[in-house]
Amino acid sequence: MRSIYNNGTYLNNHKDWHLNDSNWKANKIKAIFDSNGLTPKTISEIGCGAGGILLSLNEKIKDCRFTGYEISTDAFDICSKKSHKNVNFIFDNGTNKTNDKNDVVLVIDVIEHIENYLDFLRNLKNSDLYTNFVFHIPLDMSALSVLRGSPIINSRVDSGHIHYFTKDIALEALKECNFEIIEWRYTYSSIEINYPTWTSKLLKFPRRLLYKLNPNLAVRTLGGASLMVLAK
Repeated sequence: MRSIYNNGTYLNNHKDWHLNDSNWKANKIKAIFDSNGLTPKTISEIGCGAGGILLSLNEKIKDCRFTGYEISTDAFDICSKKSHKNVNFIFDNGTNKTNDKNDVVLVIDVIEHIENYLDFLRNLKNSDLYTNFVFHIPLDMSALSVLRGSPIINSRVDSGHIHYFTKDIALEALKECNFEIIEWRYTYSSIEINYPTWTSKLLKFPRRLLYKLNPNLAVRTLGGASLMVLAK
């Protein structure tokens, strides 16, 4: 693991470790469960950060047990204080054979941070610990981000992204690691969440308009979206 996640650098850049987006992401996860008739009784999250997604899902899904795995000492120091009877946080990578089996594992905004993400995905798939997988992957690579340059550099320096995806690259990577894609959908935080930067405000209307006309074109050209994938 890169040192920025353990030496306070990432925490300094993201004071709440993305807690402000947690309920929004939890709603998107619940929606993909519902559309596919999934009623999990056990859900894990690998790279759970501050734990906000699992805590939000605990309020939305009844009769379910949640386990968050985290290997950043900075993040674990936050989430470990929030454990209660339905939500448990463990300092672990979530792929050890000794871990409990779960109906679903969440891998939310994680693989773009991992140096050998293909090995990680293969190990996850081969662990036989999980029946269903939900991935959320930022689509940093767009025509606009390449033209501007700064969004990609900022995602690397500020947020620790070292891999950059389009929808097709992300889906092909999952397939290469033997995941069966059940459903994929875009999530468009730059439209749905009010970010304070002037570029986000300026691009919100054209992104919203083009997305209504042609979602694939909007994401490829103007960016600002992520990909949510349900897989087996």
